[in-house]
Amino acid sequence: MNHHPDIDLRYTHVQIALISHDVGGKTERDVRLARRISELAAEVGAVAEPAGLTLVEPGLDTWDADEVLPFWRALLGTPENDRGEVIDPLAFTPTIWFQDTDQHETPRQRWHFDVWVPLDEAAPRIAAAVAAGGTVVDDSEAPSFSVLADPQGNRACVCTHSGR
Repeated sequence: MNHHPDIDLRYTHVQIALISHDVGGKTERDVRLARRISELAAEVGAVAEPAGLTLVEPGLDTWDADEVLPFWRALLGTPENDRGEVIDPLAFTPTIWFQDTDQHETPRQRWHFDVWVPLDEAAPRIAAAVAAGGTVVDDSEAPSFSVLADPQGNRACVCTHSGR
């Protein structure tokens, strides 16, 4: 059908995600392909289980998304995009969106992430996050984990399996 679904094949299931990447959303192409996939699945006795689908989409309350967006992109190693979100093109990490809020005193925490990386990726990831406006809050447990903060004081840990 000249369309390209995202397919996650596992021992227990097959998950097919349809989105028209060229427009950043669902289109009639996705609907047509979904119908065809459903027809083929029904022919072989496959059963859809939509109740088992879960999407985690962290959101950060912020009074200035442009100020913190570069930090979160650097920390999670994702490229820039024109949607004002942190989007992993390989879909290993969830999309992060930003919700407008009134400015308030730090340290009001609006979320916390543990970002697990291979040991040799921890230092470069921390350096990139600091270069993007972040600070190292506590590295006393490094390389097991280091606590960082974005320019507004939101904290995240860069974690490895070293010492665990």
